[in-house]
Order: sequence, then structure tokens, then C-alpha cells
Amino acid sequence: MADVTIKNVRFSYCHLFQPKSQNGSDPKYSTTVLVPKGNTAAKQAIDAAVNEAINTGVAGKWNGTRPPRPALCVYDGDGVRPSDGQPFGDECKGCWVFTASTRDKPFVVNNRVDDIIDPTQVYSGMWGNVCVSFFPYNYNGKKGIGCWLNGVQKVRDGEPLTHRVTAQSAFQVEEDSTAGSYDPITGQPVTSANSELPW
Repeated sequence: MADVTIKNVRFSYCHLFQPKSQNGSDPKYSTTVLVPKGNTAAKQAIDAAVNEAINTGVAGKWNGTRPPRPALCVYDGDGVRPSDGQPFGDECKGCWVFTASTRDKPFVVNNRVDDIIDPTQVYSGMWGNVCVSFFPYNYNGKKGIGCWLNGVQKVRDGEPLTHRVTAQSAFQVEEDSTAGSYDPITGQPVTSANSELPW
């Protein structure tokens, strides 16, 4: 494997605390990584790691032969998804895009490299660094490069890519209803403490 830490990236589709199954496959932890095209240092690191993984494949799984066009896991976010030929989402525009996954729980830390315990602090749209390993595969005659997720470091917040409802937007301040002003059976307001008494 070719290990690499890629800095200043944005995260999407974060499944970092609970593994998720895709189309009945084994559950995996995963995240989609968005690398702005202006981040040339990150792209150079990715290209170097992918080339190293290709060389590893030639020496091992690919039996000394480099495929003419090995399947790569890094895509142009301004293009189309290889799965269905549809354009990538708006969040992918101007970025290089790849998904990293693992069956083992990845490390998830903050900018001080302390473990993040609260899963609500990790979400699609945040920014940070990611450690991944690119590796060669040969599966059912298809040869290419995959991406293994080692861990994520959250560095700063970003605009969430999914709609998040807050308590402040969902609710308003209500008067305290514990002072006996509501009937405990019907839940209806009681105008007078004795109004409903039969005597």
C-alpha cells in the first residue's frame, strides 16, 4: 500500500462512527474526500501515491504487466460519476473526488489530535486532513487502484452539505406547563382550579 496524508480537504458522506452497507455489501466505514483543484500539493501527493500503488500492482497482483488503463478511484468533480454517467453534485465542482473506506474503525481526531467522541462534530461539509492508503487490486479480471481509509482529522467547521435542523429553528419558547394549568388526563388548559369539580 502507498500511505499518504492529504491536507486541507473537505468531507462528504461521512460514515466514520458507524459502518454502512452499500447494496447489501459488507458494512464499511467510509467518507468521500473533496480536494479543491487549487490544492496542488494535495493533488501531487495523491498522484505520487497512486503511481506507487500501480508499481506495486505490476510487481505483484498484476503479474509484471501494467494494464493499459487501470481503473482509478480519483475522479474529476467537474465530470460525471462513473457509476451512472450523471454529473457529480454541486459540492464536487472544482474538486478532485475519491471515496476511502475500511472495515476497521478509523481514527477520528480534532486539530489537537485528540479523539472526537461526539459524532455530531463530524459531518459532511467540514474541513480537515485525511490519511489513506492506495492499493492495487485484481478482481474478476478488473485491475485498478482502490483507496483504504486510515483516519480523519477535523481541522475546522464548514457549511454543512446536508440540511441540519437545529432546536432553535424547530421550536420556540413555551410557558412552563408544570404548574397545574393543564388537565393531566386531557392535556387541555384548565381556566380555574375548581371549575371542573362536581361539588
